[in-house]
Amino acid sequence: MEETQTILVVEDEVTLREALVYNLNKEGYTVLQAGTGLDALALARAEAPDVVILDLMLPELDGLSVCRSLRRDPATAASGILMLTARSGELDKIVGLESGADDYLTKPFSLGELLARVRALLRRARSTAPRDTLEAGNLVLDLIARRATRNGVDLPLKPKEFSLLAELMRHRGAVLSRDLLLNHVWGQDFFGDDRTVDVHVRWLREKIEDDPAHPAHIQTVRGLGYRFEA
Repeated sequence: MEETQTILVVEDEVTLREALVYNLNKEGYTVLQAGTGLDALALARAEAPDVVILDLMLPELDGLSVCRSLRRDPATAASGILMLTARSGELDKIVGLESGADDYLTKPFSLGELLARVRALLRRARSTAPRDTLEAGNLVLDLIARRATRNGVDLPLKPKEFSLLAELMRHRGAVLSRDLLLNHVWGQDFFGDDRTVDVHVRWLREKIEDDPAHPAHIQTVRGLGYRFEA
């Protein structure tokens, strides 16, 4: 029998929190709840939930600080984080994603959309366990040999192209900002600008896409960054 998945709802608005808890329970999830940032951290560290639905504006400790703390703690680093906010500006979304959130939902939202995003985070968590290879259709990356193939044919990827593609594929479905990709692929000591990412993405598209002008895998998310779709 499949183990019940645990979701932590962190929301200070009682009516909304209770509605989310009720509907998530109906879906068969084990649901925890917290109304403050400090309570959320304590619960998350004790229970290690599979997904945290995290409001941005919280008493005692704001959602961004909670998100950063969850990502730093080994007990909760792998939890999926869906951030909720009344703010809809691109800068707010970027800050949320840079703080470690996996996804972002702006209030008001439909219950159906929230459930779909929760299910996506749970699928992603199952698919991102440590592995030696990454696969997406006819595209295969051997992380040990650092070899990429498409339809069984070797792809002539440069080292940074391989690392960039691996980073995107590890987080398929998630939007990764240019700054995040620069830090993870080129390192924090790199002094170039985010155009470096754009150039390498263009080179990758020429090698892995059927139609680089209309990419099926590496998609641009305007104002935010890039997302890999299988």
